[in-house]
Amino acid sequence: MKKKLLILAGPTGVGKTELSIELAKRLNGEIISADSMQIYKYMDIGSAKITREEMDGVPHHMIDIVDPSESFSVSEYKDRGSDALEEIIANNKLPMIVGGTGLYINSLTCNMNFSETDKDEDYRKYLEDLANEKGNEFVHEKLKDIDPISYKEIHYNNLKRVIRALEVYKLTGKPFSSYNSGEEFYKSPYDIHFFVLTMNRDTLYERINKRVDIMIDKGLLDECISLKERGYTSSMQSMQGIGYKEMLYHLEGKISFEEAVDMVKQGSRNYAKRQLTWFRRDPRAIFLDKDVLSDSEIVAEILDDINSK
Repeated sequence: MKKKLLILAGPTGVGKTELSIELAKRLNGEIISADSMQIYKYMDIGSAKITREEMDGVPHHMIDIVDPSESFSVSEYKDRGSDALEEIIANNKLPMIVGGTGLYINSLTCNMNFSETDKDEDYRKYLEDLANEKGNEFVHEKLKDIDPISYKEIHYNNLKRVIRALEVYKLTGKPFSSYNSGEEFYKSPYDIHFFVLTMNRDTLYERINKRVDIMIDKGLLDECISLKERGYTSSMQSMQGIGYKEMLYHLEGKISFEEAVDMVKQGSRNYAKRQLTWFRRDPRAIFLDKDVLSDSEIVAEILDDINSK
């Protein structure tokens, strides 16, 4: 009999954290974070990292596990996240994946083979040099004709993934996005209950803007100054995260503080839009509209689904 696995996903700023804690308490659950920024140590404010107080005693996994100087791949996330998942099940707890990084969620719940294609180090180096010479957007444009889905879903600043998508196509002749489709892809050893929180776009964007203002008030700029003093630079994968790269632009004298804040808000809104597009493609996802349902109604619906199957 398959073990149950609860997924609570959704765009940035929609309000996953509070609901996940309530559900974990009601279901004797432990949470595996599926957030590509909360994996990094010292990067708390810009990633809206859950605090010890907010955890309220609920164990969390896959948070503060990587130094910002290190690159971290989806394959590594899958390895470490799978270990956490099995550990939770072994302790007779309900594993709960909570977050907005769709690729991380898929790595733990889908039939993804990260060693399916070989590497082409020379081609990678060529593309990296091309990005340094002509910019990330120039390399990103190469995806447009060969893999329009990846072109749309992978941001040009996520150079590592852009290069991987181009490399996969060069090696296999198949679009990178084709590995994320079909019934076989969604086969899982777990009994998956997948919920995605959503709300009116204007309301969500207002929440995101307000959240960025709160980050600024909490000291996002000082956090970036501290990271810079520790030796972390804009060339590192971690520092390309929304909120960090814009503040680094400001600290490097490229833009004003006000421009940096506006860019963080715009980048966050665009990211939320991409997240929703990603989750809408997943046939397993059940959408719960926070404009229609109260938090208590959402909790009740999820509890009913988990307990009745």
